[in-house]
Amino acid sequence: MNYLRGFVPWLVFAGVSSVGWQWGALAALAVSVVLLFVDRAGGLALGHRLLEYGTITYFAALTGLAFARPDSGLQQYGGALSMGWLALIAWVSIAVRRPFTLGIARRMAPPEVWDTWLFRHINVVLTSAWAVSFTLTAAAQAVASAYELNVAFSVLIQLAGFVLPARFTAAYPDRARARFMEQAGVRPDAQEGLAS
Repeated sequence: MNYLRGFVPWLVFAGVSSVGWQWGALAALAVSVVLLFVDRAGGLALGHRLLEYGTITYFAALTGLAFARPDSGLQQYGGALSMGWLALIAWVSIAVRRPFTLGIARRMAPPEVWDTWLFRHINVVLTSAWAVSFTLTAAAQAVASAYELNVAFSVLIQLAGFVLPARFTAAYPDRARARFMEQAGVRPDAQEGLAS
């Protein structure tokens, strides 16, 4: 579940916002800055951190807005705005050829695979799955907010928006590596050494 680490600020925002959206935004901003510094202190390069930079940008802007206008009508659309911003980060990261999942995957994969076609392909597919999920979730959240649907419905939408791509992320890399090895003619018993 190491790949969910990048979404911790968003979860903090969702949890703390029950006290007030300005406090949720401030807490998420603080957590996102701390996580970026921890990554840097751990020696991780910051070049593949579009998710982290996008998160900091979003929560810095939202914190400013939420404290300046705590009664803003945008508060009602917080879920849709958050998911829409995550969708934008994901789509932009694909467009600039730095899928946001690359930074996460590099924490788990050995450096010798980072520049391989397969590693990059897997991360483009994973980021695309997250981008589609975020886009659909943002649209569903906007509808739920516009029609003032029950908060339970909104929570279910939000959960589905994370759980479905997370499950795909957990399963897809192994399937893609196995298919690649099969197409390359590598014996199944030799795949174990190449699957990391």
